[in-house]
Amino acid sequence: MGIIGFLILGLIAGFIARSIHKGPEPNGLLGTLVVGVVGAIVGGLIASAIGIGGIDEFFSIGTWITAIVGALVFLFAYSALVGNRSAAHR
Repeated sequence: MGIIGFLILGLIAGFIARSIHKGPEPNGLLGTLVVGVVGAIVGGLIASAIGIGGIDEFFSIGTWITAIVGALVFLFAYSALVGNRSAAHR
């Protein structure tokens, strides 16, 4: 998959993950792109490590599920870090 395809995948996966997740998350188009791209990388690494695939083809349902799940994992980790930090400042 080329860089443009990967960025489009990240943007869409980030948008889907942000609409599922409720809690603190990066804002804006750039935040959504970062969530999706980092999520796709994290999801691809996890999927490859446990042997269920990776992020290879743009039109593969496995690629999309991996990217969205990775983005959700990233958002939950982000929420845990930001939530704890904002609670400590109160």
